[in-house]
Amino acid sequence: MRHRVHVAALFVLALLLALPTPAQPAAAPQPPIAKIVPHRLELHGQARIDNYYWLKERTNPEVVAYLEAENAWAAQAMKHTEALQETLFNEMVGRLKQDDSSVPYLDEGYWYYTRFVEGGNYPLYCRKKGKLSSREEVMLDANALARGQGYFSATGVQPSPGRNVLAFATDTVGRRFYTIRFKDLATGALLPDTIKDVTGNLAWANDNRTLFYTRQDPATLRSHRVYRHELGAEAANDVLVYEETDETYSVYLAKTKSRRFVTIVSGQTLATEVRYLDAGTPREAFRVFLPRERGHEYSVDHLGDRFYIRTNAGAKNFKLVATPVDAPARENWRDVIPHRDDTYVADFDLFRDYLVVEERRAGLTQLRVVPFGGGAEHTIDFGEPTYSAGFGVNRESDTGVLRYTYSSLTTPNSVYDYDMATRTKKLMKRDEVLGGFDPASYASERLWAPARDGARVPISLVYRRDFKRDGRGPLMLYGYGSYGYSTDASFSVARLSLLDRGFAVALAHIRGGSELGRDWYENGKLLKKKNTFTDFIDCADYLVGEKYTSPDRLFAQGGSAGGLLIGAVVNLRPDLFKGAVAQVPFVDVVTTMLDSSIPLTTSEYDEWGDPNKEEYYGYMMTYSPYDNVVPQAYPNLLVTTGLHDSQVQYWEPAKWVAKLRAVKTDGNRLLLQTNMEAGHGGTSGRLRRFRDQALVYAFVIDLAGAVR
Repeated sequence: MRHRVHVAALFVLALLLALPTPAQPAAAPQPPIAKIVPHRLELHGQARIDNYYWLKERTNPEVVAYLEAENAWAAQAMKHTEALQETLFNEMVGRLKQDDSSVPYLDEGYWYYTRFVEGGNYPLYCRKKGKLSSREEVMLDANALARGQGYFSATGVQPSPGRNVLAFATDTVGRRFYTIRFKDLATGALLPDTIKDVTGNLAWANDNRTLFYTRQDPATLRSHRVYRHELGAEAANDVLVYEETDETYSVYLAKTKSRRFVTIVSGQTLATEVRYLDAGTPREAFRVFLPRERGHEYSVDHLGDRFYIRTNAGAKNFKLVATPVDAPARENWRDVIPHRDDTYVADFDLFRDYLVVEERRAGLTQLRVVPFGGGAEHTIDFGEPTYSAGFGVNRESDTGVLRYTYSSLTTPNSVYDYDMATRTKKLMKRDEVLGGFDPASYASERLWAPARDGARVPISLVYRRDFKRDGRGPLMLYGYGSYGYSTDASFSVARLSLLDRGFAVALAHIRGGSELGRDWYENGKLLKKKNTFTDFIDCADYLVGEKYTSPDRLFAQGGSAGGLLIGAVVNLRPDLFKGAVAQVPFVDVVTTMLDSSIPLTTSEYDEWGDPNKEEYYGYMMTYSPYDNVVPQAYPNLLVTTGLHDSQVQYWEPAKWVAKLRAVKTDGNRLLLQTNMEAGHGGTSGRLRRFRDQALVYAFVIDLAGAVR
């Protein structure tokens, strides 16, 4: 009796109809949808329609309203994790020794160091004269300068050669336009000299009254001019001593180890030109050390009667040469450290009796000690399978002690003094990690993932020793892979909050960095850029295949150019990841590289290619994340940016998220969080920055179901 209605059912229905009508539940919050304003872009006979081009209008109230709506949506979506975020933040801050200080270093009769006070976000810059037991002098209290500011950064904190005047530069916006001020260290009074809208890169001359500094183009932010300022003079009357007119080059200032010379370095991706000036005669003209030549990169330092030059002339992995000060021409260069195919020369430092070279072999850093007077060379043994090491502060040349820094995925940041004659090292400080941290509870590995073209990609991996390799553990895979920058396996206090919740964390040393030498970099740029993305995918597949994790437990993370990596990877293999975090991501590659009016464009043609040339345009269009968003299911995504970002403009991630929202086919989270007070580096302050980290970790912990 299919159409027969049961009498009892009719009775219940009547009762229900007689009840008062309940209030309708409020509609569920909906993600913001950016309006579509088609903008036609045409090049090389190809037309593109960019529906979200209008988001570039930084001061447009509709743009600000959209960003704030996205922030509100992200806050709503993450509201259930607020307690977790607070727990994570308190864990991270709780591991720090808040009244910490750096290891003092000696510089012409003074011991210099920084220290933090309880609850302070910014350091105090301090010194003691003669002995470490002497009275402390606080040269600068950055907490006082930052009071009342939503963002604060200090840089270029340098005492004058006479040690009586302090120069420093501050930024309260986050766009890296600094103001230089001067402080009389005898009286504590600020001098009236004020130099606004500069880079913060500066160098003192040796007359104790002249300061060189660099200024950026206000539109492109390219550092292109060098000025000379004399204490007491009006900044408006400062002398322009050099202007870099080639828009593919930027300039910066440095001083040699000997303190005898000030240098101006003009550099771009494939070439360098150094100018130098005797710091004792600051009104003289700078001289060119060696004219620029495309393909030749070099850097110069000085000690004694020689210049030392790191150069790639006939040496892809770089070598070190020396030349007399009075005969710097190239024909007088003599090899000190010859070129080797298996070793990349990354840096060097000079001492009276020793040369120390920072080298990279098999993806790991080595510090090689070379006695000038002959005798056996040696490298410092670090004793772990994967680590990070480099030069510390070594201002004095008349010493046989090298200060270096060291950490690993399981060893907190450490500072050593190394006696180069006796080959003995002394631990000067290891960062104290509070809260019962025991390094023996964690293990690290060095793995090699096979890439699809036969290359082997190193991976650094860390986890708690109770981590089970059964494919069910959550794993965060981080990558960068651009500009030749190497990603070293260093310690992170914050990372412990992931490891202690059962995560493994892996660093993929993909092509585009210099971990395995110059070829590793060159095979991950320009028309080989996609190797960077496929290397990361191959590392992820390898970790899954080796049962360190599985796709429904795997997360990806990258920032800036590493955010480009994340954007490309989730387009190519969205099925491989449960979630991804893209921080200040460079995702609108083609449109940005076509706009020479915005920062970093012209200086990076040799990194990404110039899309005005059809070959590069076509290749970049095959991977640019924004241009390759398609209707498909994407992983859960957290995207962060800063309104005042000077390196990756906020509109790139904003446009990307808007397009993803419009076309993706899944119901996964898509969150855009814009810091309305910060730039590329995010929130400022030693403690406050952990708020950003807590949000990222809460996002992945929640998705992994690892909350505790």
